Amino acid sequence: MGNVVKRIAVLGSTGSIGKQTLDVVRALPRRLRIVGLAAGRNITLLARQIDEFKPRFVHCAASQNIPARLPAGDYGLLSLEEIASHSEVDIVVIATSGKAGLSPTLAAVRAGKRVALANKESLVMAGEIITAETALNKAQLLPVDSEHSAVWQCLNGETQAPVQIILTASGGPFRGYSPSQLAGVTPRQALKHPSWQMGKKVTIDSATLMNKGLEVIEAHWLFGIPFDNIRVLVHPQSIIHSMVEFADGVVKAQLSCPDMRLPIQYALSCPGRLPNPELPRLDWNNITGLTFEQPDLNTFPCLGLAVEAGRKGGTCPAVLCAAEEAAVELFLSGRIQFTDIAVLVRQALEQHQAIASPSLEEILAADAWAREKVLQLGTGDSL
Repeated sequence: MGNVVKRIAVLGSTGSIGKQTLDVVRALPRRLRIVGLAAGRNITLLARQIDEFKPRFVHCAASQNIPARLPAGDYGLLSLEEIASHSEVDIVVIATSGKAGLSPTLAAVRAGKRVALANKESLVMAGEIITAETALNKAQLLPVDSEHSAVWQCLNGETQAPVQIILTASGGPFRGYSPSQLAGVTPRQALKHPSWQMGKKVTIDSATLMNKGLEVIEAHWLFGIPFDNIRVLVHPQSIIHSMVEFADGVVKAQLSCPDMRLPIQYALSCPGRLPNPELPRLDWNNITGLTFEQPDLNTFPCLGLAVEAGRKGGTCPAVLCAAEEAAVELFLSGRIQFTDIAVLVRQALEQHQAIASPSLEEILAADAWAREKVLQLGTGDSL
């Protein structure tokens, strides 16, 4: 890595992944520098980040009087796409949630950037388009999800493709619940994850196991692995983040504390590893066992729905993402039950007329259709 300072743009800087990315940069000021910050509507926090990191470029999605509410400074107000493709940016961290990450991800890979991707939906919705543009423009996709980072680290140095990827899942806060117990789950309960500190959307996705289904699709595109060779195991301790099996039967695993700053830092510093005293280390004196179990697809159907949509391909994964995102919003606002999330996603997928090898416009149209369909279904009498 040398002593070159890498110039970082963080899209979604006020969210969970964005804030943890800034923690890493803060701890490694001689190696990493923030040149771009982009946020949604949390102008107050964005203003504090601008004061601290003095970026060259800023974006804020809030619509009212943005310049007057941000601190004075020598920075330009740019779009997400302009920041993601700017010549002064070395690495773009896509930490936005939902479909908001799709357009800047495409802009970054088309500009040949190194893209630290924490946004699952972009690759799930448009994996074929993004991976093709990545190869065409000699860009790099650097996984930030702990599971995909683990696979990536296990594959480093290997010359043969793996025969199987094993993604681990904590099982979420409701592991072992019955369907009747899940029906009574409240948003407050669902937002308490046993292992990870994440944003609301990702936390709910973890509780439904949709998160793991999206990761299966993402792994398919990131590593070129057939769906039949990707497996999910529940690992409640969240210490082994993924495993890779090779032709000779050897399995490599990546272990670390459940802290997102670890995979974030690896994406920013690779191929080197940097000492960071702020990061936790495993305490082997307190680890009494590592256990694994099969996911309960009957109680948590979102995992199966996601894998099925990934296998079908075309516009189905876009509908999956959009329908689930809209259903989660309905759940968090108290308009549907926890178990209705899977019901609405299934109904949207069943009613969708899929398009094979879709264009970006067709993907976005499928996204809009699914959101409207879930809103209709979720506020009607069909549940």
